[in-house]
This record gives sequence, structure tokens and C-alpha cells, in this order.
Amino acid sequence: VLGWTAWGLGLLACVAPRPVGLTMLRAVAPAAVVASVAAAVSGHPSTLASAGGIVATLAAAVLAADPTVAEWTANGTAYPDEDRYPLRVPPGLFLGPLPLARIVAVAGFLTGPLLVADGQTLWGIVAVVVGFPVAVFAAGVLHRLSQRWLVLVPAGVVVVDRMALIDNVLFTRDHVEILRGVAVDEPRDESLDLRMGATIGSVLIAFDEPAELTRGSYSQRGGQTVRAAAVLVAVAHRQAMLEAASRRRVRVEVRDPHRGTGPDPRR
Repeated sequence: VLGWTAWGLGLLACVAPRPVGLTMLRAVAPAAVVASVAAAVSGHPSTLASAGGIVATLAAAVLAADPTVAEWTANGTAYPDEDRYPLRVPPGLFLGPLPLARIVAVAGFLTGPLLVADGQTLWGIVAVVVGFPVAVFAAGVLHRLSQRWLVLVPAGVVVVDRMALIDNVLFTRDHVEILRGVAVDEPRDESLDLRMGATIGSVLIAFDEPAELTRGSYSQRGGQTVRAAAVLVAVAHRQAMLEAASRRRVRVEVRDPHRGTGPDPRR
């Protein structure tokens, strides 16, 4: 029942793409890989079926991690006149916090029902009482990663990142001096780095005058207000985003920062 429920939720996430569906896909798909491997190791009667299950669930997990899926689900709830481009996940999270949050989210929901089904009712109830709230918290943390975007709107560019900023920030088209891709080793200068370690798809948004932003801070309630002449973010599908911004009359330098070519004439 739990397996078919997960399959049905995954199908729903594909049919009706939403950010919450991305959160669920990226938690359930890796769990399905673990479940298929566990079934194979425990002595599944068909080796071919076991291998097929591992390959299928592994393919689903790889596809769920693709930035195209993140962009697709992000734009499922976008307004008609805006385009959302997911921000890159900070690589440091893959070294422990992200896998741990996925394990806690899935295990918190599954452990109680599985114990009850196995006849261990008391421990199952305890697992539900303790595990469900913890799982909800872990799922909320994962969902924040599904709601990090650079958004192109008629008025300009919006950075949506509740992990780095207290509020969404709109940079109006009139005040964006340049929007361009940057190389990994390019100096930061006076720009505010919001990438949190991500470097692939780095984009610089420079302003004609310093912008005021409120950064999230664990040590200071209400965050820390800073002024920055430019900000750095790491976005998926950078080239497509720059070309879309150019069509929206944002001052853009559409080029590959690694090639060293001059700025695009559509600035």
C-alpha cells in the first residue's frame, strides 16, 4: 500500500507539476532506489525483476534530480507573465544535510505504519507520535530548496531564496545596470555572494546604485540589512535565462563567460 501510494503521488507530481511535487519526488525517488536494492538483497524470487526494479528506480531518481524537472515544477505555479529559473543547490548540502533530511522525512512517515503492520502496535504508535512531526519538519526544510528561484517579471528580476534572504527582492529593470554570466574564478569585487558555495551557472546582477537586502541570520533576529552594488546567484539553465531576460529588455550580456567573447549586441 505504501509503495503504490508513493507511486501515485509521484504520478500526480508529474501530471500536475508544482514545487511541492518536486519536494516529494526528490525525497521518494531515492527512497525507492533503497527499497529496490533491499528487496534484491533480501532474496527476491526473480533476479531479472530485482535488476529491473533497481534500474527503473535509479533512472527515476536521476531524472528527478535534473534541473529541467525543477524548472518545470517551479513554473507550474508561476503567473503567466513570469519565468522562474531554479537556483543551484549549495553543494555542501549533498555531503550530509540533504541526504539526512530525506532519510528523516521518509523514515518518519513510514516507520510507524510499518511497525503497526508488523504487529508491533505500541512501538508503531510511538513512532507515529515522534516520527510524523520530525518528518514534517524535515520535509519543510527540503521544500525550501524547491522554492529558490531567479524570476523574470515584467518589472525586472526577482531573487526568491528564503535560505539566504528574509524576503523576496525585486530588482527593477531600470536599476539593473547589467545581468551577465560570470566565470567560476572571477573575483567577487563588491558583489554580495548569495550562492552558498554553488558556482555552476553563476550570474552577476549589477545595479546603478547600491540595493538594500536583508540577509537571513541565525544570530540576529530579523536578519542583517546590507547594501550591495551587485549580487551573485547560481542559476540553472543560465544561457536560456539570459536570453529570456534580454527579450524582456533587461540590460544583458549574453555570452559564455569562459569563451572571453565580447558582449551580445542586444544589450
